Amino acid sequence: MTKRLTEVARKAGVSEATVSRVLNGRGGVSEATRAAVLTALDVLGYERPTKLRGERARLVGLVLPELQNPIFPALAEVVTGSLAQRGFTPALCARTIGGVPESGYVEMLLDHQVSGVIFAGGSYALADASHEHYRRLTDRGLPVVLVNAGVEELGFPRVSTDDAVAVEQAYGHLRSLGHQAIGMVLGPADHIPSRRKLDAMVRTAGWDTDRHLVERSSFSMEGARVAATRLIERGVTGVICASDVLALGTVRAARRLGRAVPADVSVVGFDDSAFMTCTDPPLTTVRQPIETMGQAAVDLLVTQIEGAGVLHDELLFEPELVVRGSTAPVPRD
Repeated sequence: MTKRLTEVARKAGVSEATVSRVLNGRGGVSEATRAAVLTALDVLGYERPTKLRGERARLVGLVLPELQNPIFPALAEVVTGSLAQRGFTPALCARTIGGVPESGYVEMLLDHQVSGVIFAGGSYALADASHEHYRRLTDRGLPVVLVNAGVEELGFPRVSTDDAVAVEQAYGHLRSLGHQAIGMVLGPADHIPSRRKLDAMVRTAGWDTDRHLVERSSFSMEGARVAATRLIERGVTGVICASDVLALGTVRAARRLGRAVPADVSVVGFDDSAFMTCTDPPLTTVRQPIETMGQAAVDLLVTQIEGAGVLHDELLFEPELVVRGSTAPVPRD
């Protein structure tokens, strides 16, 4: 007990006597100090006293699919900073191969009585995946915000990049350079943002139902290399990718086929994640407004936590085409 008091006091920045007053439900403690003590208790993994278990901590979960793609650490930086400014403690949960699944993190966060959860790139974006763990959050009435497109029936507020505008920008750029054989490397068939990009391409380019200029991939460079190889062998001169990672895999595919980027094949990514100015060549990409989106996600979550209502609509943010060195005029015969 003494060790617990010491650790919680150190974490919360208060005296052990103050921690004792909070845990025993005594007065003489400000609400802010009380919240800090309870949050420290949750973060350290200590069980709350029975009479305090029904209260939610000022702890917010941020669940990410990975940290290898630079776009997710960038989002985490924005969200955690914004949460801290609002008086919440972020709990970062990043999935790894063979590690804790998203549903497992949900259970952990519920056990810690979190005030809310922000998800990015989770199984909500896959139409064929299990969504049962999200319904558990709904049943608990827990505030939740999703970053980027997901299945409609979950009903959570969403903060998304406008995938249709992203495709229009990328396609318009390649057409302005003279490209006509333009293909796409997208995520899996049930990936909702990829579906939106494909729908936009069908409208924008006037594609028929053949879709022979589309290849699917996992969100990995090697998967993209295999998919892009098939497109390039079919004669495409421009490739629009559903992420920067897929775009880098496409560049690799072109080079392994003996083609130069952008002299023979132009490549456009999506995200504008870190270091895309340092690739060879620097990547032309469609930038997601991550800072604005991350702050909007926190605002939506805090609004729910404070009981000010839930916005069930999807907030769409306009992306920006960033032209660098991976695109050039169509090669001349």
